[in-house]
Amino acid sequence: MSEKKVFAEAEKKMHQTIEAMRRDFLAIRTSRASSTLVEEISVECYNTTMPLKQVASISIPDARHILIQPWDKTVLPDIEKAILKSGLGLTPNNDGKNIRLGLPPLSEERRKDLAKLIEKIAEEGKVSIRTTRRAANANLEQLEKDKLLSEDDRFKAQDKIQKMTKDGTKKLDEMVAAKEAEIMEV
Repeated sequence: MSEKKVFAEAEKKMHQTIEAMRRDFLAIRTSRASSTLVEEISVECYNTTMPLKQVASISIPDARHILIQPWDKTVLPDIEKAILKSGLGLTPNNDGKNIRLGLPPLSEERRKDLAKLIEKIAEEGKVSIRTTRRAANANLEQLEKDKLLSEDDRFKAQDKIQKMTKDGTKKLDEMVAAKEAEIMEV
């Protein structure tokens, strides 16, 4: 493994961690409607299980509602069942053509619980980034032992890995601050 490969692998893993955190944050319900809240709900229809986004279009008509329009009206009951089983605590409103989901405002206690959850998810992401740093530094030390890298070059490379780590954790902190602000918004 070369020094460039170590950097590329560490950067890739840190980027994947940040993207996973972004997806996790999108799935956390706020008082503002978002299609990502329901896109991955598993719907059992046509003798198989599919994500909701594959059987219906999902739109946001206003800040507190999600509109689900199935491409085939016969799957409406299946979609309704899937939403009720999802654990989101949302009650589907079926008008025979579409399903409307109204998002109730969050209580202050629930907002605080969600903020704690966000902090927990972010800490897991930071641990993942630090684990990536540790692995990259171990690879650099191995390169030095194999005489493929000088000691000075290893220190410079480790400084670069540390900068990547700081940048990754900074991005996570910014994402946490933005999501907490979104949740605490009344």
